Parts: sequence; C-alpha cells; structure tokens
Amino acid sequence: MKSWISDYPAMRFIADLHIHSRFSRATARNLNPENLAVWAQKKGINVIGTGDFTHPEWITELQEKLVEKENGLYGLAPNLEKAIQSEIPESCQRSVRFMLSSEISCIYKRDGKTRKLHHLILMPDFESAIKLNQHLDRIGNIKSDGRPILGLDSRDLLEIVLEASDQAFFIPAHIWTPWFSVFGSKSGFDTLEECFGDLVQYIHALETGLSSDPPMNRLLTALDGYTLVSNSDAHSPSKLGREANLFDTALDYNEMIRAMTTTDGFQGTIEFYPEEGKYHMDGHRKCQVLLHPHETRKYNGICPSCGKPLTVGVLHRVAELADRDDPKLTKDFFSLIPLTEILAEIHSCGPATKKVTSLYEDLLATLGPELSILMDLPLKEIEVAGGAFLATAIDRMRKNEVIKQEGYDGEYGVIHLFHKSEMAQLSGQQSFFVTQKKEKGKHKENVSITNLKKHRKQDQLDKHEISLSDPILDPLNPEQKEAVLHQGGHLLIVAGPGTGKTMTLSHRIAHMIRSRWVSSDQILALTFTNKAA
Repeated sequence: MKSWISDYPAMRFIADLHIHSRFSRATARNLNPENLAVWAQKKGINVIGTGDFTHPEWITELQEKLVEKENGLYGLAPNLEKAIQSEIPESCQRSVRFMLSSEISCIYKRDGKTRKLHHLILMPDFESAIKLNQHLDRIGNIKSDGRPILGLDSRDLLEIVLEASDQAFFIPAHIWTPWFSVFGSKSGFDTLEECFGDLVQYIHALETGLSSDPPMNRLLTALDGYTLVSNSDAHSPSKLGREANLFDTALDYNEMIRAMTTTDGFQGTIEFYPEEGKYHMDGHRKCQVLLHPHETRKYNGICPSCGKPLTVGVLHRVAELADRDDPKLTKDFFSLIPLTEILAEIHSCGPATKKVTSLYEDLLATLGPELSILMDLPLKEIEVAGGAFLATAIDRMRKNEVIKQEGYDGEYGVIHLFHKSEMAQLSGQQSFFVTQKKEKGKHKENVSITNLKKHRKQDQLDKHEISLSDPILDPLNPEQKEAVLHQGGHLLIVAGPGTGKTMTLSHRIAHMIRSRWVSSDQILALTFTNKAA
C-alpha cells in the first residue's frame, strides 16, 4: 500500500462529502455541526459535507453555527470551535471545513417501471441552496426528512439544480445499491444516458457506494470518463470517513469541483472492503441465504428456501454490465477497516464497548487521527503504542491479507484479520502480553507510550525510531519486563503469535549481558524464523 503522507505534496487533504444530519431517518441524535467537527478531527478529515441542507431546520442551524472561510467552504463559529477543543486530542486538532451538501431521493415512473434513485447535491453557498430549497418545496415535502423523497425525474432534478446555481455539482449516489441507485438491480437504469438524457454531459462524478470499489467499477468502459468518488454516507458522527476522497488542491469549493470534473487534483479514494457492504452479494436475509451470481442464475433469481425473489447484489449487477475482463484503474485507492473494528477483533468484544472506546481514544491521543494510523503511521510506532497484534492487524490490512465474509440483502459483511485458531491463541494469552493497563478510576500508561508521546513532541529523531531512555526495558510492558528481570529457576513463557515472545527473549539476553549475570559467549538462543533471527 502506498503512503498517502509520503507520496503526495503538502496541499493534500481528505474530504467526506456525503453525510446526514439528525433530521434524516435512522440517524444519531447527536448529529450536529459541533460533533461533526469533533469526529472529523479524530478521523483526520479536513472537509466534510453538511448533509441535508434541504431541511429547513437544519439549514437554519447551519447558518447560525457556520461562518464562511475559504471560497464556498465554511467553518464553525469561533465560540463553538473553542467550546469543542477539549473534546479533541491535541494530536488530532486541525481545521475543519464544511461544504453544503444534501441527498435527495427521486421516486418516479419511467418507461413503465418504477425508478428509485438517490443523488448527492453540492452547493457553493447558502443563497444557492436556499434557492433550490424554495423550488423543491413547491414540488414536494422537504420538511419531514433530511433526505427528502420527491416524485421527480432524475433528469428534471438535475435541471432544477443547475438552474439554482451553475456552480452546483450533481453526483449520482451509491450507484450500484439494488433499491435506490442509477444502476440498481431493482429500480435503476443500464446507462447514464438512459437516466439523464440530454443533460448527461453535466454528470462528471459517480459515487461508488460501500458495496463496490474502483476495480469493480472500472470493468465498465462506459464509466471511463467519470471520476469515482467515495463517501461515508454516515448516519452517526463516528462513521465519518469509512469512505472518503483524497484531494491535492487548494481548500476552495471551485478547486474541489474542478478536481472532480477533470481528475486533476483528485488523487483517489478511501474505501470499505466492498465485501463488507450490505449489498455486495446476492441473497435473501430472511432465509439467511447468500448466493454468488452464478448460483442466483441457477435458481432463476428465486430464493431456494422460500421461493421469493432474491435481492440481486452489486457484484452480480456489475458483472451484468461489465464489458472488460480487467479493470482500467487511473487513481489510487486504499481499502481500510475502521480502527474500532480492528480493536474489537483483537480483544474479542464489540466495537462499541467501553473497552474498545477507551483503547481507541488512547491510541488517538498517542498517535494522532485514525486515518493516519490506518494508512501511514510506521508499524513500529503502532506496535509500541498498541501492541504487536494491532501492528500485525494493520500490516495485514495494508497488504490486503484479510478474510472476507460477504454482506448481502441489507446484512453487512465482516472483514477478519486473524483466523479462528489465531484468535483462540490470542484470547488465551492476552493475560500475559497486554498493551495497556487500566485501574479503576485511573488510567495508567506504560513507559513506552509515555516515551513515545515525549518523542513526538520533541521530534528529535527520525519518525521510524522511538526515543527511549532505556532501550532494553522501556519498550516492554509490565509482564514482559517481569520476564526480562526474572532471576532464579527456569522460566516458561506461554503466549500466542505476535505477542512479543522473541522481543522479550532478546531483551532478556541484552539485560543479562548488561547486568553481567553471564558472559555473552555462554548464551545460546534458538529461534524459528529469519525475521526473528
């Protein structure tokens, strides 16, 4: 995996432009500008969409809480920025900008078929957004849902958007989702021209959605002229950045739109593993039936368990429209697993548990924003702060060495980083090698994390090195240190792979020599791998 930090110049930034407010259905109640700004900083996102500007109450709140910064981009009012500062780890603090965005659902009849499509709208200023809202308010109800449902043809919506502002940007959303997208198996079209007619020339970018990625989309020559963008479609602040976009432009609305139109300055995307998307494969969730496309064709699209129609997933639909065998990739993409999900797998608990939340916040405070940890940070620094298993997990993710359990028919898939046998060993041995200790009512950092914090502030050494006052003992957690310092009879260490056994053995040898317990020519050490040696 290429490094986003090292491969691109200083103007790079991450943007997540498709999100929702608390006024949309099935969204978190804490979705407000302040919490969005907090989580954008925790994730490492510089520009986020506002979502839902079509909702009258939300756009009023946005006008009250945001102030214009760069052209077409907004920031929190100074008093709100100050109020949230204490909620953001110092290592994550950065400027966050908002871009006016909203998703609109179009449900209409075309050619004897019901069409259901979602579209993402970007606007350059409040004046243009309000002008669009006034027009849409005459067509349908924009007050009941942050993502309004309108009986409006997609082509006609595009025309109305362009009339509201010639700087508006229209992106067909999550284009492969079965139920609500331009290529959806249930209610979409086979071509963009069929959907947008004479206005198709004003479509420049397409949102891939969680259940597909660039290699899948680039199997269609018809999409070669379009920029592929990815966004989180977040329904809660903590879901920001699960998909996002990489820009190398000025922080400026027009520059970002130009980049998505021409691809100059648009560097690529951050992606879900598409198998984790809840519509990747075919199936019928009620019967717990998951099928590959060839199996769906074998059963003529009918659930073999109950006889009802199957939901045809994204992989199947892409295969139907694809006209090349190998994808023609033009931009980088990074397939990531959210940090909370990685921690949950390592510690055999849920991603929303107190344990994972605490570990997550500790890592951000020590190492910086989540996306930087997942994409760029040297594994050695991750290992010191989070342990060998976390470093191994992130290394596997970066190398795409993952175990995939596909999603289907509204059921999210699961991406694993360790086999069950490895996890059994891990769960049985974590009591010996632990990365962080907690005492009731009090947080206790191990020495290596303290030294790492000191090192990052001083920035005196190369980022691949760790500043340690005692290079033999300081990198060790308490259990490892106890083993290194052991004197007396034989010592047997039983621990799973990646828990630091070889490191502990090596540091014990170094400590024995330094302490003059024994001469170095009296020590024999056996190891099993070249890397360990």
